[in-house]
Amino acid sequence: VQLQAFGGGLVQAGGSLRLSCAASGRPFSRSTVAWFRQAAGKEREFVAAIRSDGTTVSADSVKGRFTIARDNAKNTVYLQMNTLKPEDTAVFYCAVAGGRFITSSVRRLSSYDDWGQGTQVTVSS
Repeated sequence: VQLQAFGGGLVQAGGSLRLSCAASGRPFSRSTVAWFRQAAGKEREFVAAIRSDGTTVSADSVKGRFTIARDNAKNTVYLQMNTLKPEDTAVFYCAVAGGRFITSSVRRLSSYDDWGQGTQVTVSS
């Protein structure tokens, strides 16, 4: 699966952005899809994931502010980010666990097979 992430940009604190992750190569309706982010000088961290049945998991740091959703007809997963903070500044990556329903290991980088190229999100104070 080839993934393309886009929608990043520069926004002021308190603003919103919507990221998109478009998949090509094969349908991913049966796959768990996640967003991770990596700030400069830090390790890549889990943000949110959505399973094939529509259930979602989010990191505590983004709960109530970020929402993950999927449109299987468009082979696309979205990350709606509201009330952005300067500490959200990072490169955001989408990832797919091909054809798998991930349960307890949904936050692990190693659970995912394919990664997009990343899109930069910068939040100014």
